[in-house]
Amino acid sequence: MNADTKYEAVIGLEVHAQLATKSKLFCGDSASFGGEPNTHISAITMGHPGTLPKTNKKAVEYAIKMGLACHCHIERFNYFARKNYFYPDLPKGYQVSQHTTPICQGGYVIIRTTQGEKKVKLNRIHMEEDAGKSIHDADPDYTCVDLNRAGVPLIEIVTEPDMNTAEEAFQYVTEVRKLVRWIGVCDGNMEEGSLRCDANVSIRLKGETTLGTKVEVKNLNSIRNVKKAIEFEIERMTAMVERGEKITQQTRSFDADTDTTFSIRDKEEANDYRYFPEPDLTPFYLTEKYIQGIQSNLGQLPEELLSRLQQEFALTPYDAKQLCEEKPEADFFLETAKHTNHYKAIANWILGPVKQYLNENHVSFSKLTLSPQTLADMITLVDDGKVNFSTASHKILPVLFAEPASTPIEIATRLNLLQTNDDNEINNWVQQVLTKMPEKVSEYKKGKKGLIGLFVGEVKKLSKGKADPKTVTHLFEEQLK
Repeated sequence: MNADTKYEAVIGLEVHAQLATKSKLFCGDSASFGGEPNTHISAITMGHPGTLPKTNKKAVEYAIKMGLACHCHIERFNYFARKNYFYPDLPKGYQVSQHTTPICQGGYVIIRTTQGEKKVKLNRIHMEEDAGKSIHDADPDYTCVDLNRAGVPLIEIVTEPDMNTAEEAFQYVTEVRKLVRWIGVCDGNMEEGSLRCDANVSIRLKGETTLGTKVEVKNLNSIRNVKKAIEFEIERMTAMVERGEKITQQTRSFDADTDTTFSIRDKEEANDYRYFPEPDLTPFYLTEKYIQGIQSNLGQLPEELLSRLQQEFALTPYDAKQLCEEKPEADFFLETAKHTNHYKAIANWILGPVKQYLNENHVSFSKLTLSPQTLADMITLVDDGKVNFSTASHKILPVLFAEPASTPIEIATRLNLLQTNDDNEINNWVQQVLTKMPEKVSEYKKGKKGLIGLFVGEVKKLSKGKADPKTVTHLFEEQLK
């Protein structure tokens, strides 16, 4: 038995999501990204003596929202605790977090891999404040500290040790990122640090139930890096065990340049942090009415919508999955479906020409100027044979983006793009092509039926796209019998 089949990995992930509130968790300082260093701070962020924090209600709402989306039990009685440890970018000398009473407990996130569907079990989701940022390359002699991020609200989404491959971890972070963006609690921007991941990895012999010694890889800032770091750790630990070496519990970091990890420190135990209830913050109780209010406004989640798009709108699993990647796209589909029942055509337009245009022009779907009614009118125009799909997507759609108040029929008329169904006019173009290409006509009659596309293309050029391809094809087939 080789080492790859002899051992299995056990993986748990901790995802920190920065909540999309305007202000920080315990004061009114701005929680926005960027700004000049140390400008989003106050005496409360700095933890000056005599200052009193106050809990941000919107942050609590967002934490509950995520818990409901992950099928968690919502803890009714909540309080915060002080987590004591020293970091230069932790101005108070402690972090305010939840320890014994996480606001959300249990739950799961559904992932899909090459091995099929799996429910990744969650341990908890809890709230805490973020630390500041140490900057090591701004000054040759000193480490600089920017405290703008200190106090920004986070939720930490902690799984059980419930994954066994780097692929599962990759899909899990992908789903969590999609979910926080879908329900609007976090922008999921890993480059800016609003979504970060720590991976706990251990290995054991297949068939064993006890966990091996784990290592924690901190602050993975892209989904690809999560996968690469876990793959490296599994390989590193397997090689160590095979050589008879002992794995040390430690905290490690990932080097994206070499796709390797390196040790930072030996891992602290939870009791090193000396948790105790935060004396300056009042415990809070969540009523059933408050939780139900958040639940009723949650809307349809990706998993539910995926099923609905296939059952109610008869979309393929592929199209449904693509539409469920981003909420603005899914919402746009549903709104357009109120104006036309050509559901497959709606999906084709959104996932094809519309998305391509937005990508090429670096515009997000949420900034789309095209209205659902206008797209429905475009689909009807094509379905009625007044313009073909190519003309609509390449010539009419770009004008609609520039002139959102115009209609497809207005633009098609103004640009002289409406197809003609006049058989005499089309027949005249057909005869011109047949006269011009006698050799190809002879080849067609000898069995080379694929040449029909060439003939139709020639008519398209002559008519400048105004001839209906279906009518053209039919006339050619009649003429060439």
